[in-house]
Amino acid sequence: MKLPLGVGEQILAHTIEKFEVKLKHTDYGPVLIGTAEELENAKDYIVKSINERLSELSNKYDESEKEEE
Repeated sequence: MKLPLGVGEQILAHTIEKFEVKLKHTDYGPVLIGTAEELENAKDYIVKSINERLSELSNKYDESEKEEE
């Protein structure tokens, strides 16, 4: 599974620890290697982690706007 842009090192490290997948570097970028089920679970975990981080950043941005008013 090719990794999308924006996957940080910490998310990637947690994914590799939590699921039975391995990281492989190719000419086309990093990919995860594993069974279809493990890759699907890893993908869901990565998407969830990115969405949580975006939500955190959005909340911080909203709070800073309120403080300026």
